[in-house]
Amino acid sequence: MTTANKEEAQLATTPRRAAEKQVLAALPGWVRTISQLNRLVADQMGVGSNDLDCLDVLRRGGPATAAELARRIGLTPGSVSRMIDRLDAAGCIQRLDDPQDRRRVLIEPTEDGLARIAAYYDGLTMRTHDDLAVFSTGELDALLRFVERSHASARDELTRLRHGTT
Repeated sequence: MTTANKEEAQLATTPRRAAEKQVLAALPGWVRTISQLNRLVADQMGVGSNDLDCLDVLRRGGPATAAELARRIGLTPGSVSRMIDRLDAAGCIQRLDDPQDRRRVLIEPTEDGLARIAAYYDGLTMRTHDDLAVFSTGELDALLRFVERSHASARDELTRLRHGTT
């Protein structure tokens, strides 16, 4: 075994590497459970799970055209058009004339739609506050850095895969 291989093998057995493996092993189950929760909420609201993403994008980024939503969410314009119809039928969005260009229509979440979604997540929000209460400020800072870096990595991977690079 070469010196480099010995060092790599030694590194693989360090407490830090073991902790990384535990974190990486825990993530898929957590993501899957959140995904299941989102699908259940969407089903109970009579919309699709991507529709919840749309409402979150609108809540965070403000009103948008259908084309802007398609870009922000990463869906085709046709999919977004059907999504807007579902969200409208469920009372979660409203269509508004764009004050800057009356030919354009903006999509905006309704207060009722946002309140209904928030009500579904109230229990998880309370539990998450309880979960975070056990961490020090320094640990929360580290957790936030991890979430932000992981989010950026996932975004970069989406971009790479969308451009056909494997």
